[in-house]
Amino acid sequence: MSDTTTVWNVSRSRGDWVLDGAMLRTGSDLSTAILISVFTDRVANPDDVIPDGSNDPRGWWGDLGEVVPIGSRLWLLERAKQNDDTLQRAYDYVTECLQWLLDDGVVAKFDILVEWTRDSMLGAQILAYRKDGTTETTAFTWAWKGIS
Repeated sequence: MSDTTTVWNVSRSRGDWVLDGAMLRTGSDLSTAILISVFTDRVANPDDVIPDGSNDPRGWWGDLGEVVPIGSRLWLLERAKQNDDTLQRAYDYVTECLQWLLDDGVVAKFDILVEWTRDSMLGAQILAYRKDGTTETTAFTWAWKGIS
């Protein structure tokens, strides 16, 4: 049985479910896992600087007591400068949030590209290699805007 498919709604900047008739759409399990991993706010590490100065480490309540938290720390880049350091941090955060898919044997490997798609706009392309040799590419060229 497949999982409920999560589809990204660009205009609303959120993931959503889609109906197929009276049922929720299923399938696209890997795409859904990647979306949830990348766009769920992972709790900040104790040494992370919170960009809005609030000391709110975010995260998801379901991670309480878990060894590996869900999501990414990409939200920490909200007020970051548009420079090579920010690109490296974005790459590290994407790699970190997808690691569980490697650890659980869902995929064999990832190729990750993080780049400036235009001024103040960070994008990422994720190429997932399944164990059966097939691949799936997910690109987020519009996702992180407003980086200074």
